[in-house]
Amino acid sequence: MPRISKLDVRAEGGATGAVRRRLFAALACVVAGASPSLADVTSLDLTDTTADAALPRESGGQSADLLSAFFGLDNGLPRLASRAICRGAFGKDGMPVIFSTEIDPKTMQAGDFRVTTASGATGNMLCVTLLPATDGGELRTVLLVGEFGAAEADPPVSVEIVGHLHSIDGTLDFRGAQVDVTPLAPGPSLVMAEIADPTAQDLGLGQRRTDGDDCSTDGIQQAVRVVWAGGVTLEDGDEPGDAERDLYRVTVRAADGSEREITPVALADLGDGDNNHLLCLDTADTPVSVAFPAGILADPNDDLNPATEVAVSPRP
Repeated sequence: MPRISKLDVRAEGGATGAVRRRLFAALACVVAGASPSLADVTSLDLTDTTADAALPRESGGQSADLLSAFFGLDNGLPRLASRAICRGAFGKDGMPVIFSTEIDPKTMQAGDFRVTTASGATGNMLCVTLLPATDGGELRTVLLVGEFGAAEADPPVSVEIVGHLHSIDGTLDFRGAQVDVTPLAPGPSLVMAEIADPTAQDLGLGQRRTDGDDCSTDGIQQAVRVVWAGGVTLEDGDEPGDAERDLYRVTVRAADGSEREITPVALADLGDGDNNHLLCLDTADTPVSVAFPAGILADPNDDLNPATEVAVSPRP
């Protein structure tokens, strides 16, 4: 793997220094280390090659839905993206899409996704990738790379799954799922939260630098995984720390039905450049919701998060 210099993410089109630092940090996590195979997590195939297995969109109380599509960058992917993601990604749009369940990477092709703009035009897809969210339990965020319209003149308004894209357990097909696109200007919000499964298998996808740290086992009863609409860091590009951990508010419910608000005792799944955090809790009470205040975390476009709150999904 060639050495990557910060010169590779120098200012292009007036991007701010903070933006460049965040993009460099995220993409450096991707290119550092050895990968089993980029093809395991990235697709340039513009046709759907997954056979129709007659799977439903809903089964056993679980639906195959799109939770979010976030117009994160308009012609803003840096030069490094052409090495870290796919050839030609430099200068393209970036749009993370979040699924209601983890997906089976073997059924993911770039041709599974259709982006429609406000004028009704269809966006031009270049590639799609799970990078950098490749840890066990994280395979639900897919980054779309291509030309999806212009933020001011003709922005993207919807994303639809038009191919056969399966859930990781092979029980659901996301074909037909659709979601409205969050425009470029708003900052990232919390999209979902779930009680993390400590037995979730890491499939060894991606690079070793996209493997975030875990909660300690010392005094930790459980962890809640929160998923942001896109990758988040502090404004200066650094990872959140103790001050930001203390800003997370988790409502938990005791066995007697009473509820209280707590803060995580630790924040984990850091340093890997993705959109997931683990909130490490020292209580076995049931997590109900997670909240985070406005103006703390920024996306790669330099937009700060609004005040955001999301319910915690129970473990299936």
